[in-house]
Amino acid sequence: MTLSPETVEALKGVSTATLTTVLLKKGLRNVWMRGTKPLREGQPRLVGRAFTLRFVPAREDLATPASWSSPISTRAAIEAMPEGCIAVVDAMGVTDAGIFGDILCARMAKRGVAALITDGVVRDVAGVLGTGLPVWCQGAAAPPSVAGLTFVAWQEPIGCGGVAVFPDDVVVVDQDGAVLIPAALLDEVVAASVEQEAQENWIMGEVEKGASLPGLYPPNAENKARYEASRRKG
Repeated sequence: MTLSPETVEALKGVSTATLTTVLLKKGLRNVWMRGTKPLREGQPRLVGRAFTLRFVPAREDLATPASWSSPISTRAAIEAMPEGCIAVVDAMGVTDAGIFGDILCARMAKRGVAALITDGVVRDVAGVLGTGLPVWCQGAAAPPSVAGLTFVAWQEPIGCGGVAVFPDDVVVVDQDGAVLIPAALLDEVVAASVEQEAQENWIMGEVEKGASLPGLYPPNAENKARYEASRRKG
């Protein structure tokens, strides 16, 4: 299921920091994927449905170069990725085997995949950067995936950076990392996040004018009324 342009546009205006606050208010604390750092500085904030991939520990009879030609392989998974999705990969936090390199990332870019997110690492970093595919990960390692991992499935529930990710959950990623929005909560989280972002922008304006924080952040009744009045004025 693709996201509406309105939803994408709204979430592109909301930071992952704001999203974690909104989700915390709804009782969800574990939504920020640990280890998902931008591979290149200045990568844009991106929004997309999660397309999940899962690795397990390497087993010598399965994790071989020959497995790359198997029907169950990262290569086959990439061909199933829809345009605009965000590939979210459970690499179990392994940092001594690169799950994807330049050729796989180039194919993902050609297919219109929005980004790659993993709690693991990539290889062929210069080539990966050259593909233009935005990547969030823990860095780089020269050895291939089969040196430390066995690929087993795609579009199944996974854990990435300690967060449970289900296919078609929504992911927002920026310079602070990747945050998950459960698919069932999308509409209410979008609405609350847009409002939270607008309120914090107003608060920042007040701070820049010299206002003190007590009663402003979070706003008391008086400042809430002032904020609402400013919203009505546009």
